[in-house]
Amino acid sequence: MRTSHGFHRAHRLWAPAFAGMTLACILLLVPAPAFAAEGLDGAKLSPLWALPFVGILLCIATGPVFYSHLWEHHYAKFALLWSALVVIPLFLVTDSYTVTTTLAHTALLEYMPFILLLLALFTVAGGIYLEGNLHDSVLTNTVLLAVGAVMASIVGTTGAAMILIRPLIRANDDRRYNAHVVVFFIFLVANIGGALSPLGDPPLFIGFLKGVDFFWTTQHLWRETLFVGGIVLAIFCVIDLYFHHREGRFKRIKDPTPDSPLKLHGKINLLLIAIIIVAILMSAQWKPGVTFLIGGAELQLQDLARDVIFILVTLWSLAMTRKEHRAANGFSWGPIKEVAILFACIFICIVPVMAMLQAGASGPFAGLLKLVTHADGSNNPAAYFWLTGILSSFLDNAPTYLVFFQLAGGDPHILMTAKAATLAAISSGAVYMGANTYIGNAPNFMVYAIARQAGVRMPSFFGYMVWSALVLIPVFILATFVFF
Repeated sequence: MRTSHGFHRAHRLWAPAFAGMTLACILLLVPAPAFAAEGLDGAKLSPLWALPFVGILLCIATGPVFYSHLWEHHYAKFALLWSALVVIPLFLVTDSYTVTTTLAHTALLEYMPFILLLLALFTVAGGIYLEGNLHDSVLTNTVLLAVGAVMASIVGTTGAAMILIRPLIRANDDRRYNAHVVVFFIFLVANIGGALSPLGDPPLFIGFLKGVDFFWTTQHLWRETLFVGGIVLAIFCVIDLYFHHREGRFKRIKDPTPDSPLKLHGKINLLLIAIIIVAILMSAQWKPGVTFLIGGAELQLQDLARDVIFILVTLWSLAMTRKEHRAANGFSWGPIKEVAILFACIFICIVPVMAMLQAGASGPFAGLLKLVTHADGSNNPAAYFWLTGILSSFLDNAPTYLVFFQLAGGDPHILMTAKAATLAAISSGAVYMGANTYIGNAPNFMVYAIARQAGVRMPSFFGYMVWSALVLIPVFILATFVFF
């Protein structure tokens, strides 16, 4: 009965999305006219086509902070409005085959594997519960942050954050000053640590879907990540040591959760994470040459098999994980449902933007191309790092990565070799600088909400930015001189 209830609840939440996807697939199967155009010509599009994309990103950035009640109840309507402002005009100015083919490619080759991976990781990580309480110390906190940063590239920044944030809070709930521990947790576990694999952060999985090798970021960003993460962790040690020393002047607060041994529940989900990784590697290595044509989009058998495995892993995790362990983690379907709806809108709204970027110097974004290009025409990695990072600080880092990936040429083979420095700058900027604000990456605000609910006196939106400006920005400047 417990498992059945979980399945029925998941069905209620996801049924509308799957119904819409089914209807879209039926429409895409309608025969197309032979005279259809090859695709959208970005050189002929007005920059006004980018407004819906900018609009949905600004809504995502400002909604949870400045009009949270309205956003919480009506975010799907915001997404529908901005999507309609792209889809309807496209059908009015372009032939239907071009539009349906473009949308089919976006929905089936980009959005579907992206959201299914997030769903699988979200469900699996939500079933891993770390019970118990450790005695707080500089060493304990440092080890937890370091372990979380490593975990972030394996189970994702959201997964690692949700698994470890409550044990970290419990370890420090007898302290007068503990907000800084959560702030650095957001820096390291919810952002910086996710830079070493496509599992770590959504932007990197988008890169994988675009053709970047699975282990490319591991091989090319480990030095940058070790450098940035190591310095930030060292700064944390100094600050935590200072606050421990300062708290020694006061009477000790009674620990509301006495020390107890750590116990890991939901171990079956560790196996499921391994299966997810194997599925992704399989889709990159196994090339049977079997293709299915749906709505003009070519779906490879290996990619379909990978996506089916993601779904099976999700269902297996739900069936094999105890309900009370998910409840202890604060697991609910709300966050992934919101992500699914909002990213469906993002992937639709970014279609004309990508077409304009593909037009390069002849397109409406030629000025942006100049900002990231040296006088001799070569890419400027430092400019890519900071522009990607600044936008990722306030907008969602996944679409920001995609924009600059395309701006840099969009060819994964060239970007992984001749322009490796540029791809490293885009990847690290998108991942690292998501830590600059509460809205830079999805787990940031989730961690903030959990900490506040637990009684931690977290800094305000702008107070957090003071922390990031004093700690992260100098580290990023130093990293720019060393690596970019």
